[in-house]
Amino acid sequence: MSEDTFTGYACASKGAPLEPMQMKFCSWSDDMVQMDVICCGVCGTDIHTLDEGWGPTEFPCVCGHEIVGKVTKVGNNVKRIKVGDRCGVGCQVASCGECEFCKKDMENLCEKHAVWSFNDRYDDTKDKTYGGFAKKWRGHQNFVVKIPDEFSSEVAASFLCGGVTTYAPLKRFNVGPGSKVAVLGLGGLGHFGVQWVKAMGAEVVAFDVIPDKVNDAKKLGCDEYVLMQKEEQIEPHYNSFTHILATKIVNKCWDTYLKMLKKNGVFILCDIPEEPLSGIPPLVLAGKQITIAASFIGSPSVIQECLDFASKHNVRTWVNTFPMEKINEVIKFVREAKPRYRAVVMN
Repeated sequence: MSEDTFTGYACASKGAPLEPMQMKFCSWSDDMVQMDVICCGVCGTDIHTLDEGWGPTEFPCVCGHEIVGKVTKVGNNVKRIKVGDRCGVGCQVASCGECEFCKKDMENLCEKHAVWSFNDRYDDTKDKTYGGFAKKWRGHQNFVVKIPDEFSSEVAASFLCGGVTTYAPLKRFNVGPGSKVAVLGLGGLGHFGVQWVKAMGAEVVAFDVIPDKVNDAKKLGCDEYVLMQKEEQIEPHYNSFTHILATKIVNKCWDTYLKMLKKNGVFILCDIPEEPLSGIPPLVLAGKQITIAASFIGSPSVIQECLDFASKHNVRTWVNTFPMEKINEVIKFVREAKPRYRAVVMN
């Protein structure tokens, strides 16, 4: 094997299984970091990419964007990270570095191109990006974060996407003491959401359709667990929430969602469904002066902040681990919504 190649579990075409393939690294530069991959989370975004649910995929594709590894090589310009460090990489591996948002440490909102960790290309070299379902990873130092010593690698991995996706908007919309937050969907994102809300000092109620998650909800810190199919459980919460963190939405339920919010409430959309939003009642939206907001991953500085906050406040991933070579079984496991609550593959 050449120093310019690595083994990745690649998908050759839509519907094909992932198979070990020799892939070509992106070009080395003085700003690059290379890692041996310890583990990588499996996320819904990987499924959408394999299925081309959000748009075309450039096959062969190596997915995986919750990557934790041990640094084996750094470029001459890299001072913050050294060989032997345990580091992580999330959904993004490059940005222009020059636009308004990049200069404000909001690289995830880069006006030119927020380059994804996989199924994308670097603007300067046109090299393909490859993710963490692999033995090795290489990328720009600016998008590599340090993993706190308090975290095992498998616990840390899912913070790099699922964790920061829920942390960032809760912080941005000032959740704290006096807030009451509904978390829609107690799953991979929702189990993070519940823990963040409690750590921020607010009241939290989880909503789902699965009765036997009630004990998990209590252990995660929920003040209450509500079944969405039970109107008698939902009704007492009408006009009571300052925020809703929606990790899963159903278009036919918008009327119920907005009834749950107080006036001036904020509906935070973390779910990215493959079909457009529809059925939002505009009169209720206007009459209650509700804000519908979205959130897109997190910049490297926010990912680092998220990890440090989690370390300090004992927020942890509930994780199911598997060997990397079982990646196809794990993808099926995630498709069937079986993780409690994140799945991570290990080398």
